[in-house]
Amino acid sequence: MTSGPTISELSDRARAVFRQVVEEYIASGTPVGSKTLATRADSLGLSSASIRSVLHDLERVGLLGSPHTSAGRVPTDFGLRLFVDGMMQASEAGAEERAAIEAGLSAPDRAVEDVLSRATAVLSGLSSCAAVVMVPRTERVLRQASFTALSPTRILAILVADDGTVENRIVELEYPVSPAALIEAGNYLTARLAGSTLADASTLLKLEIETERALIDAATRDLVARGIASWSSDDADRAVLIVRGQSHLLDDAAEADLQRVRSLLADLDDKVEMLRVLDDAREARAMKIFIGSENKLFSLSGSSVIAAPYSGAEGRIVGVVGVIGPTRLNYARIVPMVDYTARTLSRLIG
Repeated sequence: MTSGPTISELSDRARAVFRQVVEEYIASGTPVGSKTLATRADSLGLSSASIRSVLHDLERVGLLGSPHTSAGRVPTDFGLRLFVDGMMQASEAGAEERAAIEAGLSAPDRAVEDVLSRATAVLSGLSSCAAVVMVPRTERVLRQASFTALSPTRILAILVADDGTVENRIVELEYPVSPAALIEAGNYLTARLAGSTLADASTLLKLEIETERALIDAATRDLVARGIASWSSDDADRAVLIVRGQSHLLDDAAEADLQRVRSLLADLDDKVEMLRVLDDAREARAMKIFIGSENKLFSLSGSSVIAAPYSGAEGRIVGVVGVIGPTRLNYARIVPMVDYTARTLSRLIG
């Protein structure tokens, strides 16, 4: 990301002009010219000449940019990040928004999948953006594991889950392992990790190896780690993504840049990459805001993602809910809505 000044390094008048540009841009979606800011000269306490000078300085340090041949300025991705992290004043979701979220999600006898689907519908309607939700994974619990050699370096890993399902994965090794190592790896997994989900088993295995409490040799340790990794990656593919409200992305401002919108719609169709984006919020266990080029998936479409994880039974993070839209999102309004939706989902399905 482009380096630049911090909020504390900006002068009072630079902060005032920068805030005005960002707020005008978020409201209109169009570049903000010095003439527009000049109409705010009294509230800014600056002359028109001073405003033009400050705009130039803000552009020079990378907080503002001039798109195309327009004389107006727009905040850069770095500028928006600075605004969101250092200047935005976000509070609780409004009373009407909280009521709408509660009403949309709290119907009695509603299946979890229906609640999650409704969450995207409600968020999309309130935010006028596309809304997404990552449906909880079906986490399998390990009952038994074993390994069989197909060749000296090609191993078949066999997992039996607590529901009786059997999964096979081929593990490629750089070196041959002995039949004794295969037996030892299977016995270790079954004895130490039976009753654990694959995610928990992977975490426990990593901890035991790092603390040298795994009483197995290096070859067996590598085989166990690779076996768990192959099953865990398969579990990640089981996550389901629900997307609603793509039509909101085709607003009046988008008509001038249809290529950007086409790019964004294509990004939303790439479910695997979208799940990876949301997984960042799940793993961080906290609200995540991705602005424009900060995320590779949305760098071309110039879009932002606001996502928050929600919990299931026993407080375990099971999914993520969020919104996707242009970088000119009203972050101060939408961040609390996403947060409240995630907390409501946690309460309803936990």
